[in-house]
Formats: sequence, C-alpha cells, structure tokens
Amino acid sequence: MSFGSRVLGRSATLPAVVLVPLFVFAVWPWLPLVGRGPAVRTVTFYGFSILAEAMNDGVLPAFQEEWRRRTGERIEFITSFAGSGTVTNQLIMGVPAQLALLSLELDAMRLADAGVISRDSWRRLPENGVVNRTPIIVLVRADNPKGVRDFTDLTRPGIGVVHPDPLTSGGANWAILAEYGAGARAAQDSTEAGYRLLHGIWGNVVAGAASARAARTQFDNGFGDALITYEQEAILDRKRGRLSAELVYPRSTILSEHTLVVIDSNIVPQDRALIEALVTFLWSDRAQRIFVDHGFRSIRPGLEGDAVFGHIEDPFTVADLGGWAAAKREIVDAIWQQRVLLEPRQ
Repeated sequence: MSFGSRVLGRSATLPAVVLVPLFVFAVWPWLPLVGRGPAVRTVTFYGFSILAEAMNDGVLPAFQEEWRRRTGERIEFITSFAGSGTVTNQLIMGVPAQLALLSLELDAMRLADAGVISRDSWRRLPENGVVNRTPIIVLVRADNPKGVRDFTDLTRPGIGVVHPDPLTSGGANWAILAEYGAGARAAQDSTEAGYRLLHGIWGNVVAGAASARAARTQFDNGFGDALITYEQEAILDRKRGRLSAELVYPRSTILSEHTLVVIDSNIVPQDRALIEALVTFLWSDRAQRIFVDHGFRSIRPGLEGDAVFGHIEDPFTVADLGGWAAAKREIVDAIWQQRVLLEPRQ
C-alpha cells in the first residue's frame, strides 16, 4: 500500500466528531445567518474640520436609523476630519473613503486632476454637489475691546489676527476670497482695492494653523485679538452656551459652499445602493435641518426655521469672482501668494 492510499484510508475512518466540525467550518460563510443578528455594513466618510460634530452626532446617526428601518441592516461609520487640503491629500494617497465632504470645490478639482474621481462628477449631484453653506466672519474677544466692526479694522496697527493656513485649510482659502472680495466690491478700482485689504490683513497675522478648527483652538488659547473663521462653529457654540467670544459680521463677505465627492473606485458593487442612499439623504429635509441645528446655513434657506444667523449686507459667492478655477489663479495665486506674501509687512 502506498503512503497516499494509507492516508486516504485513515481519513475515511475519521470519527464524525472530527469531520462534522470541519464541514461546518468550511461551509460556515454560506450558512443562513441564524443567530448572528442584523447584518452590519461599513461606510468610510472623510470631511473638513468643522463638520465633525454635525456628522458624527447628527447626520450620520439619523441616516443609520433610517437605513435600519428600511432594510434591517446596521451601519457602522468610520470618519475622519481635518483641514480640507489635508483630507484631499489623504484621498490622493489612497485612503479608502467612499465619500468626502470638502470645504471647497477647488479640492474636488484637485482630486479630479489626480485621477481619484472623474472630472466634474460632483456637479452631477444635487445643487452641483454643494451640501451646505456658512459665511466667513470675524471672532473677537468679549466686549470687542479693539472695536473691530469690519475686515478693514483688521488692517489697523496693533490688531493681531489669527488665520488658518491656505496650504492645508479650505477655510483659509475661503477667507482669502472674503478679504479680497470685500475690498474689491467696495471700490471702483476693484483689483487694487482687494489687494490692499488683503495685504493689510495679512500684515497683522500673528498665528496660523492647519485647519479652521485648529485656528479656533489657537484663538481660544489666547492668541491674537481677532480670528477670521466660519460662522458655523460660533453659532453652534453660542447656541450651546460655550461661546466666550463675540461675532462680528463684515459688511461684505463670502458664503463658503461645501462640496461632496463620491470616490467610485472605493465602492464595491454590493455597497452602491447604500452609498447612493446616503448621498441622497444629505440633501433631504431631515439632514438639512440637522446641519442648520449645528450652525450651517442650508442650501435651501426655507429650511432654516428659527435658526438665528447674523445679517450680512453684501453677501457674495465664489461664482461672483468667476468660479474657483479663476479665483485660485487670479486671487489666491497671483495676488495672495505672489504679491501679499512676498512684499514687506506694514
């Protein structure tokens, strides 16, 4: 008898106590899910810094509830929030996020340039991919001891400005457009007036940070007299009784608009319906009201209800500056980077 036949012969006589567990182990993945509880699905969602509370505590739990009611499935979310530029770099490096909500469309363009998403894919979503808005405003110390009333006051000697870093923060890029646009819209010589206001403010910048959230932390820790930031966090903090600073609304400022991208290469076929349902949910009345409850302005103002947002006399959008491609080339690069940063401070 050969060695092989001896082995086969011994296997044939193995007791059932050994064979049955081996069989069950082999076919376990295909057995009915008896006793295992509801199925669990996983979604990975990345976003810019100030979204964390609204998404983790509001929007995503609401979708979990709705999806489980519809399908019986449980969803677990893996989330990560940082400066929009940082998130974009992470996506380019290959993090497995299926969805990302970015601070600005410019970062969606970067993802398209890198081949992470298809060109203009976000514009095929509702509202051209814009999920919510918030204006750029100024936070000052309690009782406003420096008398800051507008962006122009931030150019005065003796005013220390905290500002996020445009190289990593979407909020910082919005702030540059807000500062430039406020100056440009107030004068006939718009380009030079916008440059002068931008230059004056940046001459007083005393601290910077990788994200709008990190810049807020610097300000809260005592740096500077004024912080240029999103309205959203200040509204939420005031609503919850944890705001020690004072909001100043510039006469003219930009409404930042936040862009959703879908990373199709990270979505397996069996998750497609789930991801599409979450995308649709972000523009639903329920989700939009949750965003408003967390200090964002809805993409549909009629859903803002009793939320108290400050008045802006002359709000504008990036479309008023020619869109992000033009604004990046003509304002962020040509004026801020090549003039403001290279010229002596006042």
